Amino acid sequence: MTQPINIALIGASGVVGTKIIQLLENKSFAINNFYPLGSSSIGQEIELNGSKHTIDSIDNFDFHLADLAIFSAGSDVAEKYAKEFVEAGSYVIDLSSHFRYEEEVPLIIPEINASKLESLQGPALIANPNCSTSQLLMALKPIHDNLTIEFINIATYQAVSGTGKAAIDELNNQTYFSESNHEPSVYPKQIAFNVIPQCDVFLDNGYTKEEMKLVWETHKILDPNIDVQATCVRVPVFNGHSEAVFFKTNHSTSREALIELLENTPGIKVVDDPDLLEYPTPIEHANDTEEVFVGRIRVQEFNNDTWVSLWVVADNVYGKGAALNAVQIAQTLVDLNKF
Repeated sequence: MTQPINIALIGASGVVGTKIIQLLENKSFAINNFYPLGSSSIGQEIELNGSKHTIDSIDNFDFHLADLAIFSAGSDVAEKYAKEFVEAGSYVIDLSSHFRYEEEVPLIIPEINASKLESLQGPALIANPNCSTSQLLMALKPIHDNLTIEFINIATYQAVSGTGKAAIDELNNQTYFSESNHEPSVYPKQIAFNVIPQCDVFLDNGYTKEEMKLVWETHKILDPNIDVQATCVRVPVFNGHSEAVFFKTNHSTSREALIELLENTPGIKVVDDPDLLEYPTPIEHANDTEEVFVGRIRVQEFNNDTWVSLWVVADNVYGKGAALNAVQIAQTLVDLNKF
């Protein structure tokens, strides 16, 4: 029988935090004591497994009480507190981007590189990947293992939930013409009835930070030898990221072979029947769903090179993009008897 552990959840009332709680319940995660922590939501009550818990201030919390701390409160909070939890003896899973590119911090998608958790000798900081990266690499991992991917070009179509509650409210207000101010405040331009080819800030190389995250994280998690080019776009969708992915492989393949390969990959669901107009969409497939959905699978040969096109959709909040992956990391640590 699994020994229950003590969990601190920082950012418990946020968009992702509430989904983490939902997943802990749905997966019957063995919890002894649960400590919801926050800053702006101190005193608010939340429920887990039928019991009510009051959100406490992280500044007042004794870090030694937690076996595991899950951070879903942004980079500033993670930077200030995450390593203090580790020093106090807690494993830490951080969903922000703050520690992802530090060499000594494992960046984990359990289906791909859970082996890195096995080598941990004690409490450590573990980074959760960017939402777009997680669903992308879930789809590409089995293909890379079998065919060796050389180059990826990806265009993302990212929902506003990836930015948080204020962005969801902004899209809602602009779409339904509420009496509140319609002027953009979260995004640089109006998001309703529009697409914005900018996610995060621009860097000196002309790419946005979100686009470079796809490059850096693909190299760290999957293979540093893959060339990656990305364009990240914010779209007026409440939840569910979509991706148009084009890549070159070292070996030839067929649409049928790719479908069979993906259908036999845990965590992937193929939705691809052009005759029946079946393909993944956010509104149909990104509502508290765990799978990464793949469709529009095509293969073309150009000058003896094999190019593959995919359409990938996943729930970026509840699913692999955020909450699910974090809970899966936690469960992997439990399965490895790290507590």
